[in-house]
Amino acid sequence: MRRSDSLPSSSELAATVLRVALGAVFLAHAGAKAFIFTLDGTARFFEAHGFPGWTAGPVFAAELLGGLALLAGLRVRWVALALLPVMLGALKSHLSQGWMFTNEGGGWEYVAFLILSLIAQALLGNGAFAVDGLLSRKSAAQGSAAQTSTS
Repeated sequence: MRRSDSLPSSSELAATVLRVALGAVFLAHAGAKAFIFTLDGTARFFEAHGFPGWTAGPVFAAELLGGLALLAGLRVRWVALALLPVMLGALKSHLSQGWMFTNEGGGWEYVAFLILSLIAQALLGNGAFAVDGLLSRKSAAQGSAAQTSTS
């Protein structure tokens, strides 16, 4: 049985699953900052861990916009890399809490996993069903249509 060229490969599907999972996690973290802890509470948490309180807003925006971009498959490699500093900051906050995330204050295992997942996503790229793929196909189709009309 021959694989159809229109069906995504298993590696493309794997990148998609990772991308959607990461997008959901970052949207959940942004939502928690906005609706559970509030941005003011998040700013106080940041200050308690040695970060300027004003960084709560940019971190919230990065998690919200990054999560949406990952879900959509928009500039996935760049978004994954852009979210790394956010997670490295989270790692700093959790390092002193031990390994297990279930420890009081949360350990660093989950944060480290997210960091490695972002690196894997940056290496893998968009995967299947990504907005970037649709845009590149549309651009290629317009380019070939323009080429045909000028020939």
